[in-house]
Amino acid sequence: MTQIDNIILDKKQIDHKIRRIAYQIYENNVEEKEVIIAGIFENGFLFAQKIKKTLEKIAPIKVTMCKVIIDKKNPIHPIKTSLNPEEYKNKSLVLVDDVLHSGTTLIYGIKHFLGVPLKQFNTVVLVDRNHKKFPIKVDYKGISVSTSIADHIELIFEKNNIQTRTIFTGNIL
Repeated sequence: MTQIDNIILDKKQIDHKIRRIAYQIYENNVEEKEVIIAGIFENGFLFAQKIKKTLEKIAPIKVTMCKVIIDKKNPIHPIKTSLNPEEYKNKSLVLVDDVLHSGTTLIYGIKHFLGVPLKQFNTVVLVDRNHKKFPIKVDYKGISVSTSIADHIELIFEKNNIQTRTIFTGNIL
């Protein structure tokens, strides 16, 4: 069994994707006074914080962070958020995750927020793997990567560095 580790996006490329996504969020919310950025813990939340920081630099919109905690092994368990529903009711909300693998985490996150009336609801991922189990559409994405099921893509946050990599595990001919 051989393992190959490839970097898909380096820090500079990810910074560029974050800036583009922030502009797309602003363009879609130009009339809004406030946008809620809800990041799925852990890497989705870290990615969402970077989007928030960039969005605050380019737009006069108030940006409020919301941490979304989902049990990824059992997503039907109750979802916890750092904001109560009244704080995002009738507002524009953007749900953020790092990598869209099967769509399970994102679909349960969406389901949670649909219990409250929202003005607008969008989704963001840095990497879309195109292996969805659910009919989920991502509104803003950094990159689409067609991979095999054997591949694993992860977003790596290190001090002064951020990158995505794919890890292929299997037999190489």
